[in-house]
Amino acid sequence: MSQSHPTTAPIGILCALPEELRLYREEVERATAATHGGIEVVRGTLAGCRVVLVESGIGKVNAASAATVLVERYACDRLLLSGVAGALDPALSIGDVVVGTRVVQHDYGRADDDGIVAYQPGGAPVPGAGDRVGWPLRADLLAHVHAALAEEPLPGIRARSGDVPHVPAVHFGTIATGDVFVASDAVRERIRARFGALAVDMESGAMAQVAERYGVAWLVVRAVSDLAGREGLVDFGVFLEDAAHTAAALVRRLVPVL
Repeated sequence: MSQSHPTTAPIGILCALPEELRLYREEVERATAATHGGIEVVRGTLAGCRVVLVESGIGKVNAASAATVLVERYACDRLLLSGVAGALDPALSIGDVVVGTRVVQHDYGRADDDGIVAYQPGGAPVPGAGDRVGWPLRADLLAHVHAALAEEPLPGIRARSGDVPHVPAVHFGTIATGDVFVASDAVRERIRARFGALAVDMESGAMAQVAERYGVAWLVVRAVSDLAGREGLVDFGVFLEDAAHTAAALVRRLVPVL
């Protein structure tokens, strides 16, 4: 596997939930902790690389705050968000991994009678303000992900009752972010149709917005914990830890080559 350009700066790893972050914290060597604005930050070494871990909390404001702390206070020049997401594409199964080649914020824009008209976050939500929505993943980071996938398969995830265990597949595409947990078939289809997104979460778009503002690299690795429909809350509770474990397995491969 090819190595990335050497850098002395640490990698910032964000997770929204304690179940997600615990999978990294248990493996970090020489860990030291501090708190900034109510956010606990853990510094140490993971897979031989300097990392800074943070449990951001749920939602876009929390993710943006944590990302800012990692860049401003710890000089991280790469931000990696790991955890779970809801599937928008019906071809995805619980446990599958989505690598965000583009992230958008589906709830930023202008509300009219037909719903929300999406605009690029930070811009004026008025006609003529531009039609660009979202941020693309850097090509070199995408290459590192593909190289990491050349290793052994990801760990399997337990199945629903009566189903066979599922060996996760890795998908590449758009991840849509908003400050709502999607548990509606109609909303799921609306977001998927508007953005062509594979998955939905509540943090990635905000982290990417901060990273782009500071000019630092970002990467999002999400494993599917639910199918973002009527049974989403039930599946989320059942599969959260297993899905987070799958995402973390891929992230561990990526840390040495980012």
